[in-house]
Amino acid sequence: MAKPVTRIFDTEDKLVKGFTAYFCKLLNKKNGGFNVALSGGSTPKIWLEYLSNLKETIINWKRIHLFWGDERCVPPDHVDSNYGMTKSCLLDQIDIPKKNVHRIKGELDPGKAATAYARELRDHLPHGEVPTFDLIILGMGDDGHTASIFPYEIDLWNFDENCVVATHPVSGQKRVSFTGRVINNAHSVAFLINGRNKAQKVKEIINNESNASNYPASLVKPYKGELFWFLDADAASRLRNDQ
Repeated sequence: MAKPVTRIFDTEDKLVKGFTAYFCKLLNKKNGGFNVALSGGSTPKIWLEYLSNLKETIINWKRIHLFWGDERCVPPDHVDSNYGMTKSCLLDQIDIPKKNVHRIKGELDPGKAATAYARELRDHLPHGEVPTFDLIILGMGDDGHTASIFPYEIDLWNFDENCVVATHPVSGQKRVSFTGRVINNAHSVAFLINGRNKAQKVKEIINNESNASNYPASLVKPYKGELFWFLDADAASRLRNDQ
């Protein structure tokens, strides 16, 4: 694994623009199709809205295949759906072929949805034993969870399956999530994080403090790919205090 790279931006707007530049750089380096897994959450939402206003000359959506690293087990038009958020913020505003959008079918029985999505990955991505993404975008909760692997279910990270059913620790809501072997098999993995409420966990994980291993986000260590942390000033505030 290459050494993680941390990039800190003074404002949320600069964070979004900086991450977009990184995304376009990866896209332009790759010939042919580009497979990316999206994340839910407030920061990715702002980024998706920004992308929706970019011209087709900047991003050729016909080359891009969109997947999701996790999804709540709800219908696609439900307010909690990660796909639904992406549709309203981005997909409804751009010209992307339907066949390039690979959503998790959250309306299915959770176990069936996880099995079906594992098959979707196998059918549409380059793979040996494990599918390989060009880019996986991750958020992180203030409890240190990522995708939908929560600290109390951290063992799900190491499951042999590519997709598993996870359960939110408070609401009990079922979710479909990538496991660690899919995330760590990507060519590039990027955390996209803003907010002071994430600052403590960001510091503990990036500094590899003794309790960091309790957080699923600390287990993101691409086998052969690169890892980036894109942070706004608030999310990085504890890092800066340490310097």
